[in-house]
Amino acid sequence: MQTNIIEVDSHKLLKEFIRFPAELFKDDPNFVCPLESERLEFFDKKKNPFFSGAKTKLFLAYRGSEVVGRISTCVYFAHNDLHHDKVGFFGFFDTIDDKEVAHALLKVALISLKKEGMTAMRGPASFSLNHECGLLVDGFDSPPVVMMTYNHQYAISLVESFGLEKVMDLYAFTISDEKPFPERILRITEKIAKRSGVTVRKINMKRFDEEVQTLNAIYNSAWEDNWGFVPMTNEEFVFMAKNLKQVVDPDLALIAEVEGRPVAFSLTLPDINQALIHLDGKLAPFGLLQLIWHTKIKNKIDSVRTVTMGVIPEYRKRGIDTLLYVKTYVDGTAKGYRRSELSWALETNTLLHSLVEGIGAEKYKTYRLYEMPI
Repeated sequence: MQTNIIEVDSHKLLKEFIRFPAELFKDDPNFVCPLESERLEFFDKKKNPFFSGAKTKLFLAYRGSEVVGRISTCVYFAHNDLHHDKVGFFGFFDTIDDKEVAHALLKVALISLKKEGMTAMRGPASFSLNHECGLLVDGFDSPPVVMMTYNHQYAISLVESFGLEKVMDLYAFTISDEKPFPERILRITEKIAKRSGVTVRKINMKRFDEEVQTLNAIYNSAWEDNWGFVPMTNEEFVFMAKNLKQVVDPDLALIAEVEGRPVAFSLTLPDINQALIHLDGKLAPFGLLQLIWHTKIKNKIDSVRTVTMGVIPEYRKRGIDTLLYVKTYVDGTAKGYRRSELSWALETNTLLHSLVEGIGAEKYKTYRLYEMPI
């Protein structure tokens, strides 16, 4: 049967776009369906400030009346201005195990980006590297943690058979309380704190809006030299922070200061996916009760993810990053968290690899970004 590609141009089609993965992965015990309400807000161009600096399109693939795939395109103006290139992104790429369907979607994305004057297509990124990105290529034996991607293993061959080639790998590391924490690292961090005059404090939730401004400034400064990075505008950062505020554990959101000046921060989130995996993307009619059960009553969330950690350039190589990781581990295990994912890290960031492996973390998942000329 012929595959037809349709651009999403209505609320009805947007809901089909959002719900398609729930059907595609219905028999996969590791799939975590995003909350439909959260996805609707994310795609709302009136609410999400990201869209003011990007041009995006969404597409659905049909065979007859059945949805069999989806994809997005994104021209991110800030990325191309900063990196002096013409890279367009594809993302939200999900399809049945069918080369004809997958290639039809990727071809439409390629043509769409070419019409916008792009000279290369990169992805998957939904919609940018500040959002969920990368195709899972290694580590299919466990569910994704909060804000990380997931896909069927067959997606790798579908993407590569189209002509897309690896441009960068992103690594996820894991550490658990099953492995004794190196005592020497604790001693080292004590010396780092005394020698550098660094103090680490928890985020002040009563001054949340003010703290968000501080975190945004550190984030943009700390990551400015990273491959593919684009600074987040204040509006984008506030939008993301507002959504994360609902799941933040203040004890694991840390700011490092030197003489009162914020110079680094780390953000570690409880893995809300451990609850969402039971909800099928919906809070109604019983989803909210299930969410409360799996978070508050049964206290089943025993895993966290360090989403980001950054040190402003002039304070790097002083051990502040180690200090933040260690405090997160010590405070997290004291609260009953048993496992942490540290993700993601560029494959080229060997200093960070050495740091997290030095505290006992092991690489256990790999996500891949692909690219091809247009």
